[in-house]
Amino acid sequence: MALSGVGVLLLQLGTPERPDAGAVRRYLREFLSDRRVVDTSPWIWKPILHGIVLRRRPAVSAALYQRVWTKEGSPLAVISAGQARGVVERFSGLNGPAPPIVVGMRYGEPSITTALASLLARGVDRLLAVPMYPQYAGATTGSSVERLMRELAALRVVPALRVVPPYFDHPAYIDAEVAIGREAGATPDVVDHLVLSFHGLPQRYVDAGDVYAAQCTVSARLIAERLGWPAARVTLAFQSRFGREPWIGPATDHTLLALARDHKRVAVMCPGFTADCLETLEEIAITGRERFMHAGGAELRVAPALNVHPAWLDGLTRIIRSELGGWGGAEAAARSN
Repeated sequence: MALSGVGVLLLQLGTPERPDAGAVRRYLREFLSDRRVVDTSPWIWKPILHGIVLRRRPAVSAALYQRVWTKEGSPLAVISAGQARGVVERFSGLNGPAPPIVVGMRYGEPSITTALASLLARGVDRLLAVPMYPQYAGATTGSSVERLMRELAALRVVPALRVVPPYFDHPAYIDAEVAIGREAGATPDVVDHLVLSFHGLPQRYVDAGDVYAAQCTVSARLIAERLGWPAARVTLAFQSRFGREPWIGPATDHTLLALARDHKRVAVMCPGFTADCLETLEEIAITGRERFMHAGGAELRVAPALNVHPAWLDGLTRIIRSELGGWGGAEAAARSN
């Protein structure tokens, strides 16, 4: 597959540059100013954001980030860069050179702006955007694609654009989740119960038509069935609530506390996260485990996210190659003649 002029942009949510209050404040300011994340009227939200949230939350969040930060930097940033390299390596093993593949963060660095500029500087005139969110939500995929569109709209010459659709039920994604679940012992012969935890979303967003919760339900069912779980021993839950308004549920933290009373060995998988981050490493694997054990549980197995597992790198490459169909081979050769 000849892919001259094609570039791939992996769209990820973002991370602070450092685990300190100043960097976290900058990150939260950008994140919580996004109207797709918090759609409350700016006249109401801005005083709360700048007068309360950005004064109190950065120090608290920075302490949590310090619990998961690595020598190489933010787990999300390090893993995302490794995913890009892994897909490049798999393309390089096929016929022809690999297209340039870069990561663009919706919030923080490397930003979508920076990533797009690097691709354009390499002669890219056909761009494939890959939201690194298997399930669609307006606050993740929608926001990332909107930001990319704004960047493209400012260009004199706009490259052709394709966006990978949600892959919540794609066999390549499900296969990778199942492989990771089996390796982590998230199977009915090892533990008593399985919790499939996805990032939460305000209930109001779902009521307004967001398809996220429905797609999470499908992903959870497909993964659990492939792992051999009977429905009665599986719980779909949602984590990372923010603010006081109702969110979709049940809540993961409440679910784990309830399960600890009757199920001593529980496994948690987080299929909505393609890379481990604060929400999986600290909220679930550290704090979630501590609270589960304190409530009477004996073992909480937390499966890693997709990360750079070979099954996921193979699957992601498969998805990308499929979406690039028609952007290589005879069509590219014809243009070069």
